[in-house]
Amino acid sequence: MNGLAATVSILVRASDMFLLAVRSYYSLMGGCSSPERICRRARELGFSGVALTDCNSMIGLWEFLAACQKHGLRPIVGAQIEGRDSGLSITCLVQNGRGYVNLCNWVSEARKRSDFDILSCAELPVEGMHVLVSSLSLLQHFHQKKIAVTADLGSRITEQGSKLRRWARDNGVPAVMSSRAVMATGEEQELFTLMQAIGSNSIYQAGSREGGQACCIESPQVYKNRFSVWPEVLPATERLAESCHFSGPAFGLVMPPWQNQGTSAGCTLRKKAYKGARVRYGDDLSEAVVERLEHELKIIDSMNFSTYFLVVRKIVHDQSTTKNKSVPRICGRGSGAASLVAYCLEITNVCPLKHNLYFERFLNPGRSDAPDIDIDFAWDERDAILDRVLKRYANHAAMVATIIRFQPRMAIRETAKAFGLAAGEISSHIKSLRSKIENQESLAKPWPQILRLAAQLIDIPRHISVHPGGVVITPEPLQHYVPVELAQKGVPIIQWDKDSAEEAGLVKIDLLGNRSLGVIRDCIDSIASKGRNFDEEYWQPEEDPATKKSIAAGKTMGCFYIESPAMRLLQQKARSGEFEQLVLQSSIIRPAANEFVREYVRRLHGGAWHHLHPRLRHVLDETYGLMVYQEDVARVAVAVAGFSHAQADGLRKVMSKKDKVLRLRDYKARFARGCEANGFDATTRQRLWDMMMSFDGYSFCKAHSASYARVSYQAAYLKTHYPAEFMAAVISNQGGYYPTFAYVSEAKRLGITILPPCVNRSGIRWHGKGAEIRVGLQSVRDLSHKGMQRIIDNRQNEPYGSTLDFWRRVELQQDENRALIQAGALDSLSADGNRSVMAWELAQFSCTKNMQRTSSLFATKLPTPPQLPDVAPAKRLHQEYHTLGFLCNTHPLLLYGKGGRGRVKGRELPALTGKQVLFAGWLISGKIVSTKTGEVMEFLTFEDETALVETVFFPEVYRRYATRLSTGNAYLLWGLVEEEFGATTLTVQKVKSL
Repeated sequence: MNGLAATVSILVRASDMFLLAVRSYYSLMGGCSSPERICRRARELGFSGVALTDCNSMIGLWEFLAACQKHGLRPIVGAQIEGRDSGLSITCLVQNGRGYVNLCNWVSEARKRSDFDILSCAELPVEGMHVLVSSLSLLQHFHQKKIAVTADLGSRITEQGSKLRRWARDNGVPAVMSSRAVMATGEEQELFTLMQAIGSNSIYQAGSREGGQACCIESPQVYKNRFSVWPEVLPATERLAESCHFSGPAFGLVMPPWQNQGTSAGCTLRKKAYKGARVRYGDDLSEAVVERLEHELKIIDSMNFSTYFLVVRKIVHDQSTTKNKSVPRICGRGSGAASLVAYCLEITNVCPLKHNLYFERFLNPGRSDAPDIDIDFAWDERDAILDRVLKRYANHAAMVATIIRFQPRMAIRETAKAFGLAAGEISSHIKSLRSKIENQESLAKPWPQILRLAAQLIDIPRHISVHPGGVVITPEPLQHYVPVELAQKGVPIIQWDKDSAEEAGLVKIDLLGNRSLGVIRDCIDSIASKGRNFDEEYWQPEEDPATKKSIAAGKTMGCFYIESPAMRLLQQKARSGEFEQLVLQSSIIRPAANEFVREYVRRLHGGAWHHLHPRLRHVLDETYGLMVYQEDVARVAVAVAGFSHAQADGLRKVMSKKDKVLRLRDYKARFARGCEANGFDATTRQRLWDMMMSFDGYSFCKAHSASYARVSYQAAYLKTHYPAEFMAAVISNQGGYYPTFAYVSEAKRLGITILPPCVNRSGIRWHGKGAEIRVGLQSVRDLSHKGMQRIIDNRQNEPYGSTLDFWRRVELQQDENRALIQAGALDSLSADGNRSVMAWELAQFSCTKNMQRTSSLFATKLPTPPQLPDVAPAKRLHQEYHTLGFLCNTHPLLLYGKGGRGRVKGRELPALTGKQVLFAGWLISGKIVSTKTGEVMEFLTFEDETALVETVFFPEVYRRYATRLSTGNAYLLWGLVEEEFGATTLTVQKVKSL
């Protein structure tokens, strides 16, 4: 007799018991333990199985299943279904596959319907599930509806439980116990109380046991003793648990549906791929193209991925983002860009053959998980594309969820709020916490307790949100696979994040927004609108000498993917504008690879080097013997340690996982054994492993970097040849690495005149032409989008003739009109541009408008204004900066005078290498990093009216000045000018605010 069967009668062995109805932190503020912690505790106490029943949720299903497997527990899949208003709930446990589908539908209904009533569950399919009910009225309701239910007596002997048990016995309904645990151990009581306070927006009370159900997991013997007075309950509980044979979904890979039109998906894909290949390469396809196509098509077909490619192609080619419909404004990226089939289908835009892209990084027969194809669209078009996809595949498509977890700042803020502190007090304390902690200052009460509790919150789920662009499309209705709910923005989302969706076999398509594609689109449209021809079909910006020269000089501010200070410095050091080098550079810059960046530049400029082993010669030749791309980890593991492609890809993937430390231990041992068998000494093995570990955190595959590098070259080309149109497009689309202020300064350094906003000449967006850029109305502070549109609409037939004419025709709020005056947008409507007079006239107009009906305003004349002096020049500039965030005709640094005796300008620094200098700069961006010893330092970018200056604040200097530095302010910097491989930086030693 097996162990489970032996428990049916008398439960002699407590270890054979099941723990039912446990809630985890995926109940989102309704529990406080992770599935892993729950399962570990259950195993420690001697349970043989666990049922997880989060409230209206199956978000944590895959973490739960993994935890059960790890701790040798039998999982029971379930959920608590709760009504919106009644406060009543039921618990559902899955018996089989049909029950799982029904539970997904139940949870979906509970989450999607605002009027969901628990009584309506009686109308939903119940096959394959156990329905546990703890309310007598609800039990009677379901019983009358002929629904098979079970009386849920809870975890304690109560009067309510006695009534339920008696009614159940009289009506032939089984009665079971359930633990209703929300904590793994009693030690989490304090955390649970805090989470309840945060969830209910109430005040935290230490020692409170608010919630009633706040109990921890108790031992099997406790339950056995407790229910000995009701001897039939525990055996009934065991029988119910044993009937739940479902151990988790097993869909396999779930591909999007393909409408069969008489031809298989594989044949259709082959036809379209070869047709696209002839468009890309001409009618006479080379042997290399045919061989690669055949290789990929065979793998794609064998893995049943044909429909995936076809659906992605349909999504891409159904959208219209440019006037030239044959050139979709997209960037297919990620590992999928290594596919020649994707390139021929015009899903991606970089030739895998030309750039030696590794297809097996994307798809190989040994890969069990589902790769995805990432597609970038122009940022302001992405939502419409997503909307079309979700409507076309209605009920079969939804976006993937993202689980928002408590991070340190959020945890501190939420905890402080639960302690009753005001928002202003919280913000001021958070700003000063770091310096107080670093200086070991004592904190006033209750902050020590707040920080201690907040630390316990970190990484606990707070709520779910929408993935930036992940979409799953399924052949059967999506609710058959996973519960679906509506996000706040109204789009359907599944209750799993991307990792869980991957675990389940749901193949994701990433449809993402990219602002640089909007920049390129707007710039080209601006060029074309002036009658200049711009033929994108044959555009090869990476072959343009002037563009290469600009990139080699690091003049890429505003150019997507290559505008950060680190990238611009690397470009200056490399002094190469070649496409392949840019691909390499954008991949090698990653947090743990600083030493390899320096070594790359040294080798690039002819420094001696050799491969660590002859086996690496054909693997790392193009990267100067260094591991640069994600796939290099896999390829090296294959070459030196005898890994299979699947094993090597597993090593690459595990580096980004939460439990990587434990799992990497096994991989490292396997790697060492393989290397040793192939004759590698211990030193070489360790050096190779250390290089692999530099990919810890984020890193990129070559195909991804190559795809983005093409977009970078397009941007750099446009900046080089059409600087005004390009910079106007950059600022209009927002969202670059730098603030608008910095891009305005860059435009000025390019010799472009910045024209102020004008109600007669400005559009909503910025507009560039020749050597001029007109500021767009979007940059005027306090001016609403509705107000901008009114300004544009009301001038269509006739420009505004005066300020009074403007105010009469355009109804704006008082603060909007004041902002337009201060920004200079009304200067052209006044003979002398006297802004004091304009402000006086606005006040008079407002009074008249308040006293008279609107219809009579056009017959009203304002009094003659008094002789008012114009706003003083300094105040005028101050108002302009406040309203726009920049100055059109000068740099705000010049308002500080010379800024210091002996001050040098930014453009002079390269000639002063090795010298101590005084520099006055405007802080525009910064990046905090950690040294090898764990100390904090910062790289900051300043500018003056002549150049950008990159500075280094080493730990000691950073600690001294960190709290005094703020973006958008001017400073005097004393420091040493240093140069490395032709790139100049300023190592700062002293700082003073201007």
